[in-house]
Amino acid sequence: MQSGQTDHAKSAFVLYSEEERRRRDESPWTLVQGILAPVQFIVFLISLALILRYLWNGQGLWAAEWSVVVKTLTLYAIMITGSIWEKKVFGCYLFARPFFWEDVFSMLVLALHTAYLLALYAGSLTSQSLMLVALAAYAAYIVNAAQFLWKLRMARLDHAARQSNPVSPSPASHQSTLAGGAA
Repeated sequence: MQSGQTDHAKSAFVLYSEEERRRRDESPWTLVQGILAPVQFIVFLISLALILRYLWNGQGLWAAEWSVVVKTLTLYAIMITGSIWEKKVFGCYLFARPFFWEDVFSMLVLALHTAYLLALYAGSLTSQSLMLVALAAYAAYIVNAAQFLWKLRMARLDHAARQSNPVSPSPASHQSTLAGGAA
């Protein structure tokens, strides 16, 4: 009995209800997110290298600037498709219960990337200042990506706990067990 309580305590954080998990698994947007996330990360790494190269030796400004534009466009793509995914799985485009804080921080990431685009278009910052805005956007992106990776890990742990413990920790399952009587 103690083991069952420990398993329940470990999986007390439930990221997806069974219905949400089913919708997530059936949604084509899950695959889209699974493809866009690593693509965006690769674009980020290339862009970061180009920015650091420019800041280090002053070479490759054009490539660094445009790499941030490409990174921002991939961010917009993953945010738009992620919002559609959230709607399909949780019923709202943003700020669904399980991803509320990730979405809040995503707004900061979007704001910083958009500020970069506006400053680039307006020519309102020096090249070095523009690259610093990009680095701030990238720092926020790293934090946000870590949030999502943590949430993915929590979802996997929750799923593993549910698979190893056939008794669902949901209140409905608990009530049906009580109604069924002792074995």
